[in-house]
Amino acid sequence: MKLVTAICVLACGALLTDGLPPPQSLGASATQSEAAPAAGKSAPAAKGMAQSPSKKAAAGAPAGAFAIKFTQHKLKNGLRVILSEDHHAPTISISVNYDVGSRDERKGRTGFAHLFEHMMFQGSEKVGKGEHFILVYNNGGGMNGTTNNDRTVYFETLPANQLDLALFLEADRMRSLVVNEENLKNQINAVQEERRIGIDNSPYGPTFEAIDETAYDNFAYKHSVIGSMADLSAASVQDVKEFFTAYYAPNNAVLALVGDFQTAAALAKIRKYFEAIPAQKRPAAVDLTEPAQTAERRKHLDDGFARAPRMDMVFKIPASHTPDWFALDVAGDVLCRGQSSRLYQKLVREKRVATGVFCGPDGKRGPSLFHVGVAMVPGAEFAAVEKLVTEDLEKLQNEAVPEAEIGKIRMQNRRAQVQSLQGTLGRAIQLSEYAVGFNDPGMVNTALAKFNGVTSADIQRVASMYWKESNRTVLTTSPKAKAGN
Repeated sequence: MKLVTAICVLACGALLTDGLPPPQSLGASATQSEAAPAAGKSAPAAKGMAQSPSKKAAAGAPAGAFAIKFTQHKLKNGLRVILSEDHHAPTISISVNYDVGSRDERKGRTGFAHLFEHMMFQGSEKVGKGEHFILVYNNGGGMNGTTNNDRTVYFETLPANQLDLALFLEADRMRSLVVNEENLKNQINAVQEERRIGIDNSPYGPTFEAIDETAYDNFAYKHSVIGSMADLSAASVQDVKEFFTAYYAPNNAVLALVGDFQTAAALAKIRKYFEAIPAQKRPAAVDLTEPAQTAERRKHLDDGFARAPRMDMVFKIPASHTPDWFALDVAGDVLCRGQSSRLYQKLVREKRVATGVFCGPDGKRGPSLFHVGVAMVPGAEFAAVEKLVTEDLEKLQNEAVPEAEIGKIRMQNRRAQVQSLQGTLGRAIQLSEYAVGFNDPGMVNTALAKFNGVTSADIQRVASMYWKESNRTVLTTSPKAKAGN
């Protein structure tokens, strides 16, 4: 079961690896510990979430289910606002989610969405360079931002009496970001250094880029989130200004606020800070059409930073949060989630050809990929590991998954759901993510039922439909001996 968002580490001068999960967290399914839930289970409730009576269930929630209550509003300039009160602690969390990601970039100008994530902390009309961090931290809060293929999100958690500060900071940079040569050059250098550390000089970094480059044909998802060195170097102030005007507009964003506030008063404050920001013409929708793959694709990489071989196998699948996607997510859990999962038992414990295995679908809003990644032990043979993986994929195509196995996954999902949404920040981010990605923030209350509604027959059907050799891309990565060794 996938998280609808992943929070990257961002601080002033810190480095990111947006869109490039480490080998230990490739898919929906964790394999290091049975007790560790897979990242990303959406969640109903713990502290701060009441059980809804059958006639008063929160938006989209099944009757009697734990659910997040929220209201939706739209300002005159098109800014969509989602408010969810929670008075259990004197804090608030705000998530401003812009409908722009690397898929919106054009050839020769890759990396802009992620570059802008950095630029948005470089100061605005009433906030000096770096002061956004200082003001939040000095008032007892925390903040971050993250970019992926489909969206860019910024967020803060602050004491409830600092709601005005959070709204002021987000509104000021939405209205009047400072874009000049000095800021641009500084942040291009920061992103390029991030690329050197996180991709070019990192074990398996090039592998992650090669997966999308090899599997996809459409440029929207074919290129990496972080972009190329050449494209970043070629970025001009005019390019960046045009990107800001096109995508960082109120009518291209969702603001979600969760925490200790009164809805009417909070909405009045949001109108005060945001409603005067002018709307912009919405950019044209990106063509995400992906032609059907008709033959297997293979690529091999030699990696001078890797110390062990790894194999990555991906299959093209439908967009995130569609019926087949939910079934494929649960299929990934059967294969790889926890130490009792099928591939972990087979590859790590029995055959001892791997140290870890990772499975699951990614969460793109367009055509996605189902990923099986195997961290192999030194000396293991690619052909042998691939055969072992293929055997288990075929087994899911031909044999029903026992109900006990599916029941285990349902229990894991519910626990993970509660954990991921017990804080106001998790709820704010997910409400904004579902609104931007699927035009339905109520999915925060209904997604779990979709995962838990998957049957053994569903798993067999999607495994047979998508796990075909002609729909497969296989990447193998070998350690490369350094010169002189």
